Amino acid sequence: MHSRKPWRLAGAVAAALVLATACGSGDSGGKDAGAAGTRVFEADNGKVTIPAEPQRVVATGYAVPALIEADAKLVGISSWKRGLPLMTDEDRKTYDGLSKVAGETAAETNYEAIATAKPDLIVIGVPKPALGDLDMKRLETIAPVAVIGPTVPSAWRELSRRQADAAGQSGNLEKAKADYEKKAAELKAKYKDALAGLKFGHVGAYGDVSAGTFMREFAGSWGTNIAGDVGLDYPGTVKKKGGGAADVSEYPSIEELPDSLGDVDAVTYSVQPDGTPAEAVKYALDSKLWKNLPAVKSGKTFGIRYTEAATYASAMRTLDAIDEALAPLLKK
Repeated sequence: MHSRKPWRLAGAVAAALVLATACGSGDSGGKDAGAAGTRVFEADNGKVTIPAEPQRVVATGYAVPALIEADAKLVGISSWKRGLPLMTDEDRKTYDGLSKVAGETAAETNYEAIATAKPDLIVIGVPKPALGDLDMKRLETIAPVAVIGPTVPSAWRELSRRQADAAGQSGNLEKAKADYEKKAAELKAKYKDALAGLKFGHVGAYGDVSAGTFMREFAGSWGTNIAGDVGLDYPGTVKKKGGGAADVSEYPSIEELPDSLGDVDAVTYSVQPDGTPAEAVKYALDSKLWKNLPAVKSGKTFGIRYTEAATYASAMRTLDAIDEALAPLLKK
């Protein structure tokens, strides 16, 4: 959703673009009465007749990590470099072994490679604006196409469920979901007293230094939605909703730091897997205005890794990172 412009991006750098609201689930599809072994699935691109039990699936965008984790029968995927630090060793091995039929952007789709993979289902996990870079009619001549793309960042829970459902693997997410919810509840109890009464703000990773802006994220955004499950309170809303991630994040100028974050008690901010802030975050942290924020003066700033998690398994790493970041609160 920003300077990286891969399959995921319409939410932040293209935040002003309106993403499609996710259509209904395919749970109620059942088998199509007119064709044995198929069912009608409610995708973002309408009702699509797909195999009831897909045997050869191609996945792109957000569908890549979700379907790897769900053990879908994948025969080709788009690359998903931004998610590599979040993958388990087993999932990374699966990812590395799969044929890459597309790059990091929708425009880098290799239609010949997809056709060669002979899929019986293609799951497109990209935002609506990115669909303009795809030749959908050409894809549909290869196999049924189910578009199941992101809306607001926190919707990854429903998004991954629908993608797994389309691939006939929804049951495989249940344990991961239960494990995530159990761990989140444990951390919420652990930090309940320490977090009581604290109002948080979050600085995201996709501000535009060249434009002199930083990314402010509210509840339900990339840097906040998993932290919210642990009990962090991110009050406030964007000044103007723009659809998708633009409903929960905005890009004030660096001069607006005091107005944006001056009334919160604590600030979290996204950091890279190695714990260092990316350029856009460092831009805010190095500002003289940052150093004068009440939350900074009181020592209540917390860098959080893995804030781009969009599956239950990867979000477990985010929970660990949140636990690590908040640990100093328990010493006070």
